[in-house]
Amino acid sequence: MRINGLGEEPDSRGAWLQQKHLDYKKQKRRWNSRVMAVRASLLVLFFFFWEAGVRLGWIDELLFSYPTKVFRQIWNDMASGSLWPHLGMTVGETAVGFVLGTLLGTLLAVIIWWSPFLSAVLDPYMVVFNSMPKVALGPIFIVMFGAGFTAIVITTLSITVIITTLVVYNSFRSVDPNLVKVVRSFGASRVQEFNKVILPASFPAVVSTLKVNVGMSWVGVIVGEFLVAKSGLGYLIIYGFQVFNFTLVMSSLLIIAAVATAMYQLVVYVEKLILSRL
Repeated sequence: MRINGLGEEPDSRGAWLQQKHLDYKKQKRRWNSRVMAVRASLLVLFFFFWEAGVRLGWIDELLFSYPTKVFRQIWNDMASGSLWPHLGMTVGETAVGFVLGTLLGTLLAVIIWWSPFLSAVLDPYMVVFNSMPKVALGPIFIVMFGAGFTAIVITTLSITVIITTLVVYNSFRSVDPNLVKVVRSFGASRVQEFNKVILPASFPAVVSTLKVNVGMSWVGVIVGEFLVAKSGLGYLIIYGFQVFNFTLVMSSLLIIAAVATAMYQLVVYVEKLILSRL
């Protein structure tokens, strides 16, 4: 039995395609393994040269400490239990700011897209507000909401909401206008236009905004903790500077980097999971 003059049977053709797919997956796994190996090597080299630089006197130990001392500080704080309340407070504030910032920013983008008049009115204000240094708004939030959890979350929202709104709204505007014209020609309502064309076409950009908001949420929380917190990783950094305990400062920075990386990887996993089902 032959098909299309190719001289191949259907079973052999399917086996060939399956083998090609398996080869591609193996090649992809090898590439990912090389990437991970290089990443790990760069991290090890960073700590090695940091340690060696301090030991050899190339780096000021007072300002930058050194890895073995920093890791000892982290281990001792974990063992004594003093680290966990600070870590829990910062992670909780970041999670709340991340979720609320994403939801409110997306909702605001939908409202602005829905009303072209409102979009024209608010566009310059969003640009101006986005350019304002959020640290300068911190004291205002403290007076309005008190020196505590709420003020820190609001500081975070002042960063994440506007970024989310701008990114999502621009993704709505960049949808192919020909697709919009097609559904309008069939008499689609504004709601149907959004559900059938705008949102599906913009969904990858909306999901990708989650990754941007991870970094923005951490920035907002740490800035807020610098200003008002009595606990949290940002508070530990400020306290370390005040008492010249730079080992505490560096250990707090490393913990922030590790937790933020874990949060980012979680968002990447969720993004892949959602996009694979579209």
